[in-house]
Amino acid sequence: MRATCAATAAPRAVAVDLIRRLGSLGDPGDFGLGLWRFTTPSLDEARALVEASLDAGVRLLDNADVYGANWGGAGRGACEEMLGRIFAVAPPLRERCILVSKGGIVPGVPYDQRPEVLRAACEASLRRMRVERIDLYLIHRPDLYAHPAESAAVLAALREEGKVAEVGVSNFSPAQHEALARWLPFPLAAVQPEYSPAHLGPMRDGTLDLCMRDGVVPLAWSPLAGGRLLSGEGMRPELLAVLDEIAAREGVGRADVCYAFVRSHPARPVVLLGTQRPERVRAAAACRLARLERPDLYRIVQASEGARLP
Repeated sequence: MRATCAATAAPRAVAVDLIRRLGSLGDPGDFGLGLWRFTTPSLDEARALVEASLDAGVRLLDNADVYGANWGGAGRGACEEMLGRIFAVAPPLRERCILVSKGGIVPGVPYDQRPEVLRAACEASLRRMRVERIDLYLIHRPDLYAHPAESAAVLAALREEGKVAEVGVSNFSPAQHEALARWLPFPLAAVQPEYSPAHLGPMRDGTLDLCMRDGVVPLAWSPLAGGRLLSGEGMRPELLAVLDEIAAREGVGRADVCYAFVRSHPARPVVLLGTQRPERVRAAAACRLARLERPDLYRIVQASEGARLP
C-alpha cells in the first residue's frame, strides 16, 4: 500500500463564492449615490443627478428619513420628498435603481428602535418617496436601549408585508450586528460603516470580517472622509503624500485612489459617493483604477495609522 505524505499532498480546493449579492437584489455595483447632500430645491437639477448616475451604472441610491435637515435642506425628510417628486414625473427611474433608506434616528432622543417607531419611520419614508417598497431598509444608528428581538420582529413584519425587500444596519458594531441577526428569520443583507483611507475602523474592528463570513455587503460611507482627504484638513501629511504618489503614477486623481482603496478590500464594499455633481459621478464610475496592489494598500494603512506594521 502506498503511503501519502501529508506534506506533499495536493491542497484541497476551496470553493469561495466571491460574487457580491445584496440579498434578493443581486449585485448593486461598485458605486452608490449618497443623498445626504441631495438638498437642491430644483427638481430639474435633482433629476439630472439621478439620471446621470443611473446612466453611468451607479444604481444604488442611498437615502434616509433625516436627510434634508443639513446642508441647506428644507428639513428632515426633504431628500426623500425630492426623490419622490422625481419618481412621480419620471416613473421609469424607480425601476432602474436600488432604493435604500434608513430610519431610527429621532431628533432629541436621539435613537429609537422601538417597533412602533421603526414601523412609523419606514411607512413615512414610503409615502415621501411615493413608492410601495424600499429595496433595502437600514436601521440608521443603534438604539442602545432596544432589545434586538423587538427590532427584528418589526423588520421581519415589514418584509413580510412587502414594504421592504431586504434589511440591514448602519453604524452598528459587529456585536450589535450579530445580536440583531440572531433574532431575524432571514440574513441581514448589508451593513453601512464609515470606511476610507483615513478611517480604517471597519477593517480593524471585525466589521468587514463579519461581512465576508456571512456574505453581507458593506456600503462604505464617507470614502473621502467628508472631503477632508481632498482638502487635506486634519489629515496626516504622510497619508496625503502616499495617495498623491500613487495618483501621479497611475495618472488619476487623489479621489480615485481613495475609491480604489475602499474597493480593494475582499469584502467588496460599495463606495457611496457623496458628490452632488453629475460630472464627478460619471468620472468616478469611469475611472480605470479599480483596485490597488498589496504594497500600495499597506503603505496607505501604515501612513493612515502613523505606525509601521509589525
